[in-house]
Amino acid sequence: MHHFHYQKDELYCEQVPVSEIARNVGTPFYLYSHATLRQHFRAFDGAFSDLKHLTCFSMKSNASLAVLRLFAVEGGGADIVSGGELYRALKAGVDSQKIVYSGVGKSIEELKYALQSNILLFNVESSQEISLLNDVARDLEKKAPIAIRVNPDIDPQTHPYIATGLKESKFGIDINESLKEYARAATLDQLVVSGVSCHLGSQLVRTDPFLDALKKLQGLIKTLKHSGIVLRYLDLGGGLGITYDNEDPPHPKEYADAIQKALDTKDLTLILEPGRVIMGNGGILVTKVLYTKDAREKKFTIVDAGMNDLIRPSLYGSFHGVQPVKTSGRKKIKMDIVGPICESGDFFAKDREVETLEPGELLAIMSSGAYGFSMSSNYNSRPRVAEVMVKGRQYDIIRARETYEDLVKGERIPDFLL
Repeated sequence: MHHFHYQKDELYCEQVPVSEIARNVGTPFYLYSHATLRQHFRAFDGAFSDLKHLTCFSMKSNASLAVLRLFAVEGGGADIVSGGELYRALKAGVDSQKIVYSGVGKSIEELKYALQSNILLFNVESSQEISLLNDVARDLEKKAPIAIRVNPDIDPQTHPYIATGLKESKFGIDINESLKEYARAATLDQLVVSGVSCHLGSQLVRTDPFLDALKKLQGLIKTLKHSGIVLRYLDLGGGLGITYDNEDPPHPKEYADAIQKALDTKDLTLILEPGRVIMGNGGILVTKVLYTKDAREKKFTIVDAGMNDLIRPSLYGSFHGVQPVKTSGRKKIKMDIVGPICESGDFFAKDREVETLEPGELLAIMSSGAYGFSMSSNYNSRPRVAEVMVKGRQYDIIRARETYEDLVKGERIPDFLL
């Protein structure tokens, strides 16, 4: 369930009309429902209540401080992939002992920062990273807790750009090679071998790939135990999908029940890294119609948001529902809904049946809470949009809209060009 709904033909977020926020904040902007995000987090985390577990929100899906703070208050941790995400997590009050660090390209500076911050676990992804982390930890006179991210070569049946568990993927260490790396890591003085990690990809809508991966991981864990390496953590990653269009993903409880049934031990602490399943339907992108245009073969509605604000349709061909903020009962026509960016790929919907629209009207691009703002850019020198969170009858701007001055912050013209 989410808390975007119509009252008398007008779209509300919880108890606030979306049009009211647009009048005061301007467009475009991202809008998040506090009640939806909290409900989604509790539904996911609560589904695993019978198991030792830690829910680490996947920050790549949305790294806004207010969002992170909401989940931290709920007892959640963070799954990070950069030093910047670590900084944001700590700034939002996430407990460092609830932070796990994944990613194939951690720099020396980032490894130092994470060690000094006393994070829970490094999910290491290559032989060289294992060696480097040991060296960095020695320099800092620290012990580095690690899990090896293994690649189980399982097809997650999702878009190839967001599939991360296939053997041709850049992520992780081949599960068949991991035994050698575990044995080596166990001999390194500054490392504490603590777990195994796996992440198959994003927007998975079936439990089968998760269960297939779990079966392989449990086999690996048993083999390691026989060789004297006893693990504490089993990081199953994230990837559970949501409904954008006609998808029918499992509910978190169904997912958790399937995992619990397949687990052959309760000695390990599960680490789970949900992102999209919590954030996706908890946010929308609100945009204003600038122009309508009838071409010979097409009808276009041109809005003030662009692919720099929400790149998923352009990048992945992803579906996002598009709804008028105020319904009018007018007939629906097929149209392309496009932005002002100088790219033919700048679109939100193609040949979509939507109510006839006029300049000045507002549209809601649905299910945009995950990988919306976090993937936005300043392409075409466009300031990034505002973010707003609603709680009940109140709302707050949780990120101010960028200005033109922000676009050139940190730049300078050298003396030889003056």
